[in-house]
Amino acid sequence: MAEAVKVAIASPLEAELVESIRTVDARIEVAYAPELLPPLRFRGDHRGVDGFRRSPEDEQRYWETIATAEVLYGVPGDSPEGLAGAVRRAERLRWVQATSAGAGQQVGAAGLTPEELERVTVTTASGVHPGPLAEFTMLALLAYTKELARLQADQRAHRWSQRPLCELSGRSLLIVGLGQIGEEVARLADAFGMRVTGINRSGTCDSPHVHHMHRISELRACLPDADAIVIVLPLTPDTAGLIDAAAIAAVKPGAILVNVGRGGVIDEPAMIGALRSGRLAGAALDVFATEPLPAESPLWEMPNVLVTPHTAALSWHENERIASLFCENLGRYLRGEELRNRVDPELLY
Repeated sequence: MAEAVKVAIASPLEAELVESIRTVDARIEVAYAPELLPPLRFRGDHRGVDGFRRSPEDEQRYWETIATAEVLYGVPGDSPEGLAGAVRRAERLRWVQATSAGAGQQVGAAGLTPEELERVTVTTASGVHPGPLAEFTMLALLAYTKELARLQADQRAHRWSQRPLCELSGRSLLIVGLGQIGEEVARLADAFGMRVTGINRSGTCDSPHVHHMHRISELRACLPDADAIVIVLPLTPDTAGLIDAAAIAAVKPGAILVNVGRGGVIDEPAMIGALRSGRLAGAALDVFATEPLPAESPLWEMPNVLVTPHTAALSWHENERIASLFCENLGRYLRGEELRNRVDPELLY
């Protein structure tokens, strides 16, 4: 590949990280106009402040820049509509590097034709988030096992109430969706002495921290033995509603549930019922069937539920890691090699 390759920065990114993209190869031409990108809500933001609007002139400039690109860093607006708009405006576009690990959802919702999916490859940020998500998972498991809410309530009430606490050691953890994130959860859980069982499509895993493996078809049989269940699944036609009412009814009484995958994987009303009845002792939920979580959802007020606004994967170092992944992939692209984290248009991950 001897010709110049135009890379357009379609979502907010720090200037020093843009410079690192420029230095990958002399053939790289980077189009970066930070004044056309939305102001950040927080460090590592990829969507920008709510209600951001460009002037008509700036909107035209933004899309003209994208229309001439061969490669995009980021999905415009971090939305399916933005992805579809980029693919259809940019005839030379061949590759979009998304900034989320679950970008397959955006691909599925963008309504792209088979020809467009053949022309444009979308890659995800998979591999960037295992550390933060695994840490959040362990925070949740420890909070419920050590009765953090009760201890804080006792402190507020100046109540000196001594009683023993449970341990993670020796307890059974079921990880549903054993990829890179699940393996990092397994590593930390194993260090705490937990008995780790993993589930994925193949029923295989090389990690020494996973003690038993099963295929996804065996999920129902594994649920009654799990003291804690961690969901790390993407949302696809195969996983939507996988944790249904029957699966929740099969859960061991008093189990803990953590979902850092996608909310649509779980039957939310059935989960709420299990949390109210005590069948589920507690749940830590970073993702929901509808986001933002509606104000009327009972999950906001439930004392045995930890609600976080789809932020468990966010980190001060996230953009650095995504940019590093992009630079590696950019080198692969220039050499004509297979890109890391390519979204399969049929599987959507």
